[in-house]
Amino acid sequence: MRVATANSYDNTIAALNKRQAELSTLQEHISTGKRVQRASDDPVAAVLSETAQNRLSRVEADKRSLEASVTSLTQAESALGEAGELIQDVRDLLVAAGNGGYGGNEYKDLAQQIEGLRERLLGVVNQKDSFGRTLFGGLGGSSTPFVELYGPSGAGVVRFDGQRGQEATGANSLPQALDGNAIWMRVPEANGTFRLDLPAGNTGSVRTDMGQVTNPSALTGNDYSISFAEVAGVMQYTVTNTTTATPVAGQVGVPYTSGNTVEFDGMSFQMLGQPASGDTVELLPVTAPTDLFQVMQNAVDALRGASTGQTAQLTQTIGRSLTELDAGHDRVLLARAQAGEWLNRGEAVDGVLSDRAVDHESEKSRLEDLDMIKGISDFQNQQVGLQAALQSYAQVQRLSLFQYLG
Repeated sequence: MRVATANSYDNTIAALNKRQAELSTLQEHISTGKRVQRASDDPVAAVLSETAQNRLSRVEADKRSLEASVTSLTQAESALGEAGELIQDVRDLLVAAGNGGYGGNEYKDLAQQIEGLRERLLGVVNQKDSFGRTLFGGLGGSSTPFVELYGPSGAGVVRFDGQRGQEATGANSLPQALDGNAIWMRVPEANGTFRLDLPAGNTGSVRTDMGQVTNPSALTGNDYSISFAEVAGVMQYTVTNTTTATPVAGQVGVPYTSGNTVEFDGMSFQMLGQPASGDTVELLPVTAPTDLFQVMQNAVDALRGASTGQTAQLTQTIGRSLTELDAGHDRVLLARAQAGEWLNRGEAVDGVLSDRAVDHESEKSRLEDLDMIKGISDFQNQQVGLQAALQSYAQVQRLSLFQYLG
């Protein structure tokens, strides 16, 4: 079969161009370190690599969100620690107020110190994180979640303007703010079920403890009054259900003894001190929680109103303030423990996400990256092959019948 010289040259040139193109492609892969740079290089690997990249992007987004949450929670935990110290300082001052040797000036000084601590606490609960979000705004709402009201109708009252509720934790996410309403504004008043008050008109020294519930099913939710009267030289008390205007059975004309426990309708409490004839103790059901700011304000008002020495009313108010302050402090400690638990969880989630990112990076590298040893070896083989092809082409090109005619 006769092969035309022109056709042979064309085929040889095409083969040389192909080898040169393959060599150029190998050189590009080696320079970038990537085996797959475009979908045409390996369609299946390109699709799988894109999938791995998308998953990696989602993991990186989750890590950024988690880092922001951890930053906010760290600042919230620190603020809760500061708040706990302020509450303890207020408690120390209330304990000091029980000093029987104090007079009006000392009480006013204590009231001023407690008021200053209260203002500092208000600043703590309105703190914002590094991104400008309120730490205790709950689900959002006002940029200042705790607002103090002024004027005759709202003196000393703090209102929560945030959104109540707590953001739920996700598989890879944490809350970025805490529910300030649950922490600061849901403190049980007195013992949480009823409170005992001493009218300002009492002249004796009778007072009570905070009381407790002994039988929840026997509670009536009514108001009661314990009145004292001296009969035949014996101090007696009578318990009256003021809601129904009827005396409580078994609690009429009972001789009074300091330290005795009074129990009726599922409630019990202890009365101390010596009452005067005509003194009363009021027992009222608790219908709503109080808040830490109101607890401190009540203590401030009581201390400022004590122009003389220790009175039964002041002792009663301080005792109740201490009980409510301790309950509020417990809620702060519980919130701080929860924040700490979330931070621990954040560390664990961050580790999981980091491992997941490494897996996706490895998968992407396995699909895209070039085996440099193999790539260089292939490049050298292609280079040698191209050089051989060029040399053989040059040798064949010099072969011609006319060189031998003469």
